[in-house]
Amino acid sequence: MSAPPTVRRKAGRMVTIAVDKHGMMAASGRNRTEVKRTTMRQPHPMIIALDYWKLGMEAATVINLRLPKLWAGNPAAVTEAQRMVSEKIEAAAILQWKAMTGALGTNPLSILQASTAHYRKAVGKNRRRLSRPR
Repeated sequence: MSAPPTVRRKAGRMVTIAVDKHGMMAASGRNRTEVKRTTMRQPHPMIIALDYWKLGMEAATVINLRLPKLWAGNPAAVTEAQRMVSEKIEAAAILQWKAMTGALGTNPLSILQASTAHYRKAVGKNRRRLSRPR
């Protein structure tokens, strides 16, 4: 499947760029044709490590916000526990679906970064919900 061609203006003339099924990009314009291999930029491993560290800190915050509600032992605690388990199952199922469909990326580093972003989004929603005043 090739990407749709794009048109860019370069030095006062139109240049058409097309990508074929092998990832080769052909740029053609007046008096010029060049072909080059397009490459995906890989995320830096330290950025991924920092994202995992942030995920751990946010998860610890959510645990600290959730524990007093669970310790109360009232019907709201039961509801919170059920919600916690169902959210975890849902987040894992969605991540597995993304992995099977290739939505996480094509190389190990991009897969790590996308899975971290997936869980950080879920943890962030919980943090915002639990920190709202009641």
